[in-house]
Amino acid sequence: MDRIKRISYEVLEKYKSKFGEDFADNKNSLDEVSIIRSKSLKNKVAGYITRFIKKEIREEKSKQAKITLSQSEESLEKEVQAETTESTTTETVAETTPVEEKTETVAETTPVEEKTETVAETTPVEEKTETVAETTTVEEKLNNK
Repeated sequence: MDRIKRISYEVLEKYKSKFGEDFADNKNSLDEVSIIRSKSLKNKVAGYITRFIKKEIREEKSKQAKITLSQSEESLEKEVQAETTESTTTETVAETTPVEEKTETVAETTPVEEKTETVAETTPVEEKTETVAETTTVEEKLNNK
């Protein structure tokens, strides 16, 4: 293993909470937790720690995005299943409705027969019309006089 990686892993094992995504902050934190006399070695270790932390954060975000995506896909599948169930229920109701309409049509047939009876009752109305015609005749007689 490379010397920079080895030192970085050793520091991260003990003091990972002190490091973040900023190189300058990581460099200062490295000064606090270790003694590295070489400026170039200190910069390389701080840079490696910074890249390592950023990589971990990216991987975490991608995992969370995958989890969120899978959860949204699961919820969409559940919605589709619910819609399919509702569609089946709606189709069943639609099939039941015409049967009820047939029943209503039969029920409406009976009042039509009653209307026929009502037509038979209108015959006296025609007689009244004749009576009105007779009244007119009486008026004509009065006018003729």
